[in-house]
Amino acid sequence: MQISRGQAVLRTASQSRSLVLASRVRPLPIQRPLRRTLASTEIKDVPPPPPPRPSKFKRAVTIANRTFWLSLLAGIGSFYYVTKKDRTPGVQLPHDPQKKTIVVLGSGWGATSFLNTLDTTDYNVIVISPKNFFLFTPLLPSVAVGTLSPRSIIQSTRYVTRHKTRAVEVIEAEAQHVDVANKTVSFIDNSAIQGELSATTIPYDYLVYAVGAEVQTFGIPGVTEHACFMKELHDAEKMQRLFLDCLESAAFHGQSEEEIKRLLHIVVVGGGPTGVELSGELHDFLEEDLKSWYPELADKIKITLVEALPSVLPMFSKRLIEYTVSTFKESKIDILTQTMVKEVKDKSVKLALPDKTVIDMPCGMVIWAAGNRGRAITQDLMAQLPGAQTNKRGITIDEYMEMKGTNGSIFAVGDCTSSSHAPTAQVASQQGAYLARAFAQRVKRDDLEAKVTELERSVAMILHDDERKKTQDELEGAKRQLAKFKIRPFTYSHQGTLAYIGSDKAIADLPFLNGSFASGGFLTFYFWRSAYLSTLFSLRNRTLVATDWVRTKIFGRDVARE
Repeated sequence: MQISRGQAVLRTASQSRSLVLASRVRPLPIQRPLRRTLASTEIKDVPPPPPPRPSKFKRAVTIANRTFWLSLLAGIGSFYYVTKKDRTPGVQLPHDPQKKTIVVLGSGWGATSFLNTLDTTDYNVIVISPKNFFLFTPLLPSVAVGTLSPRSIIQSTRYVTRHKTRAVEVIEAEAQHVDVANKTVSFIDNSAIQGELSATTIPYDYLVYAVGAEVQTFGIPGVTEHACFMKELHDAEKMQRLFLDCLESAAFHGQSEEEIKRLLHIVVVGGGPTGVELSGELHDFLEEDLKSWYPELADKIKITLVEALPSVLPMFSKRLIEYTVSTFKESKIDILTQTMVKEVKDKSVKLALPDKTVIDMPCGMVIWAAGNRGRAITQDLMAQLPGAQTNKRGITIDEYMEMKGTNGSIFAVGDCTSSSHAPTAQVASQQGAYLARAFAQRVKRDDLEAKVTELERSVAMILHDDERKKTQDELEGAKRQLAKFKIRPFTYSHQGTLAYIGSDKAIADLPFLNGSFASGGFLTFYFWRSAYLSTLFSLRNRTLVATDWVRTKIFGRDVARE
């Protein structure tokens, strides 16, 4: 079919208009999606609104929670590390025959403090004691009434010796004789099971004499036979058994009222810290436990404290003594001052009152906590030096802890000595630590003396002038050092005096500036406990004592008798 010219022109014009319209319309569908993209992009770039910040209280709680758990983990880790280290002592240096030998007699406050401070690198050390443990005596009254377990306040002597640099020989034996002239110690094995060798003698270069003292009975009849002492661990255990015996005998069927009254009367002799603390512990036992398990007997228990001096606790201030007396009066504990014990019988104690009247006081048991005296071995040692040892109260020592008359071979610390200081655990502990430091100074002095002797020998043998002059100058310098070298004398630093008086109350007389600070009451009781916890010998002891205190608070004391 043929297309005319006019039709072609019209078609061409129509196509041109279509192209023009298409060119005009074509950008519209492109621009619309571009605008949507830009719009959506702008919406996506806008940041979301921040979450609301927690309050200051919530932030503080979060920080406290994290701190608690971190502290707990750190504490558990530290506890595990210390206990593991204590239980696994390392390898020690062997005995060195070139070193001097120190023999230590005793394992009490003075001896243990000495061993704990001494650098055994410089000496060979041998410990001889009838006990293979250290006893924390201030808490002994707590053991006597069951507040603490006996094992909680003792620590093996080998715990100290096994952690020293050089091996220390520990011998569980009782010293019988010290030969001052020959510098030897004789001792025996008095244990139930013995080997082939049960007695021997060993030499020493230095002797640290720290055997303590025994109970002073003042020659009063019946004290040794009928009274219960409060000196050693077995004394506290014996007192606990006897006290429970008195309770059970009083509860026996058909017992008369008069006999019940006698059995439940406890007499404590001695108004020092031991007697006062024991009376307070007995009162706590009565109030916190016995009233629950012995309701028919609890109100009939009577505690009497007897003291020969005008007041109890003479080492404390007058205000604290009055506070103690008033507390005991509230607790219904009788205090008899200026009263002398004339005789201790099986069922009574004879007392001389201040008006010179002598009475026979019925009682179930007598607890003796009055005075110390020297042991037989101490008296034998002093008898060998009659010119230098004339004090009947104990060994006379100088300001360097040296026993007079022994030319620097015997040193004495603790209750076996007679000095210007009171025979307390605090004094013995400081004396032992001082003596250990003094022995370290003696090593330096001995080294200087050996150096001077060697240089003097060298100067005489050197022929060359220059070398002789150099050695002579070195000798003069060593002599000047030796002349300046001095061992400082012992100085006692009083850290205060504490005593528990029962009813969750304690008294404290503490040094403060140039005077003293006296305190008593409930808060002082917690200070007393914290002070004793920090003074305990090891982490093991601290953990056991703290656990016993918590156990007693929750479950009470055990009234079962073995």
